[in-house]
Amino acid sequence: MAKANDFFIPGLNIPGNTSNKIGSMVTPLTVAQIGGLNTLGISMARLDFAPYGLNPPHTHPIGTEILTVMEGALYVGIVTSNPDNHLISKVLYQGDVLVFPIVAIAGLSSQNPIVIIIANAVFGSKPPISVDVVTKAFQVDKNVVYYLQTQF
Repeated sequence: MAKANDFFIPGLNIPGNTSNKIGSMVTPLTVAQIGGLNTLGISMARLDFAPYGLNPPHTHPIGTEILTVMEGALYVGIVTSNPDNHLISKVLYQGDVLVFPIVAIAGLSSQNPIVIIIANAVFGSKPPISVDVVTKAFQVDKNVVYYLQTQF
C-alpha cells in the first residue's frame, strides 16, 4: 500500500556541503531516496557549487539531463562523441536552461539515472587499468598516469 511519504522528501532547499576537493555537492533525488519514483522514469538532483567548484566530467548512460541555474553563473560544457570530440560550452545565468549548474536543479529521464564519473572509472579502477593502456588512450606520459592513479 502506497503512502504519501513514498512520494515525498523534504529539504531540497538546504544547500549541500561544498567544502571538499572539487567544491561541489550533488543531492540526488532518485528512486533510492523517493521510493515512489520506481517505474516513473524521472528523477532530479540539486547541485551546489563553491566559487570555482566543479562537477567532474561524467555521463548518465541511461538518462538525459536538463538543468536550470537557480542562482549565480555556471560555465558548462558538453563534449560530442567520436569522431570529432567537439566541446560545446556556454556560461549560464540565473533562469537559463540547458539540456545536458552555483545552485541548479537537474531533472533526468530515469528514476535511477546512474552517474559514472569518468576520472574515477579510468584512474581509480580496481584492479588498475594498465598504465600502458591509459597512457596510449590519453596520449600522456606514464608519470602523469601514475600520479592520477594515486589520487584515487
